[in-house]
Amino acid sequence: MAATVSFSVPSPHGPRTVTVSYARVGAGEPLLLLHGIGHHRQAWDPVVDILATERDVIAVDLPGFGASPALPDGLAYDVPTVVPALGSLCRALEIDRPHVAGNSLGGLLALELGREKLVRSVTALSPAGFWTPAERRYAFAVLLAMRHAARRMPLPVVERLSRTAAGRTVLTSTIYARPHRRSPEAVVAETLALARAEGFAETLRAGTSVRFTEDVPGLPVTVAWGTRDRLLVRRQGVRAKQIVPRARLVRLPGCGHVPMNDDPALVARVILDGSR
Repeated sequence: MAATVSFSVPSPHGPRTVTVSYARVGAGEPLLLLHGIGHHRQAWDPVVDILATERDVIAVDLPGFGASPALPDGLAYDVPTVVPALGSLCRALEIDRPHVAGNSLGGLLALELGREKLVRSVTALSPAGFWTPAERRYAFAVLLAMRHAARRMPLPVVERLSRTAAGRTVLTSTIYARPHRRSPEAVVAETLALARAEGFAETLRAGTSVRFTEDVPGLPVTVAWGTRDRLLVRRQGVRAKQIVPRARLVRLPGCGHVPMNDDPALVARVILDGSR
């Protein structure tokens, strides 16, 4: 069941209250799950039950995405703001240095949490920030086109497309290598999440200057990349390994940019192995 938690974070204009929606299930060491831009915590649904057999799993909607309200005035959607806010979230939930797994934007945030020593291990699935300028421009153009389509498409059209494998391919093949495996209900929900994400534009704007260029020393790091990632091409994983040389670099055969739905068993195993 979804729940919400509110906590205070500092801002240039004094403390601000941030509210985050999350779902928590399972038992074991805590594992925080962070989704990508325009997505929501349900992106993790294909792997949550597997992970919950060995971990206390906390899947969150990042501020301004999914069911989480937008950040209050005075707070930016950038790494220096969101990473400490996630640290405050962990304190509010009484989680001490969880393992963290993130996809895309969530992978970048997971690595930054690792650099700040706020977590005990990092698993980053196709993380943002290892792009060249041209690769970033391409990815942002694709994301903007997806957002534009999601906002313009009437809900009955989305629902009709979601009912067929071909329609689900039209809606989600940019992020899934096997879009036919996604349920119609999930495709409708994530299309609406993309259309309604209050934090999308400001997060994308903040991302124009993002490059991940520093090592993450002192804790286990796994970087995993789908071989069929069409948004952040897999050669970026080689760059990640060069920047974080002690990281375990894992290939996800047949998986797209959001691999959890393409091969849940493989992705769950990579996360569990990376969070020992």
